[in-house]
Amino acid sequence: MGMFDPLKGFGVTFATMFKKVVTEQYPEDFYPSAPRWHGRHQLNRHPDGLEKCVGCELCAWACPADAIFVEGADNTEEERYSPGERYGFDYQINYLRCIGCGLCIEACPTRSLTMVNFYELADDDRRKLIYTKEDLMAPLLPGMEEPPHPMRLGENEQDYYVQGPELARGRGVPEGETVETSKEEAIQ
Repeated sequence: MGMFDPLKGFGVTFATMFKKVVTEQYPEDFYPSAPRWHGRHQLNRHPDGLEKCVGCELCAWACPADAIFVEGADNTEEERYSPGERYGFDYQINYLRCIGCGLCIEACPTRSLTMVNFYELADDDRRKLIYTKEDLMAPLLPGMEEPPHPMRLGENEQDYYVQGPELARGRGVPEGETVETSKEEAIQ
């Protein structure tokens, strides 16, 4: 330890004493976060308004803090919430436990769960920090229907037998025309 070490430490203090003070007016001036910063979770939707979550519970299994609870249920013909057989009936994320690691995002097979840039997650009531499915669901865009509604298949999701094997394989069948085939021809 040298004799001038305390003066070096005070040098940092004296250098900052004469700099201009920067005050952020946080609630009034809301600065956006970095584009790749991960904040609050969001459950995404398909373009027609159906939920992407199929209730597989992989995100809950991947969470090291045990902050996610998912309960799946079966879709019916009268009430359809997702394109598959199942949907996430009950979905909760406890932000008192969440460590923001993003392992749940990596585990999601349907890209239903993502993280947005919203970072204001503090609250003085513990019950408000348990986000439910309604809090996490992405808002409906204009033209979307509120689920449940009957499933409508897009052009790329139609049955193989309706499209025909040539169109399904990408051969030169004009758009809008289908080829009549039997199941035996389709198998070959």
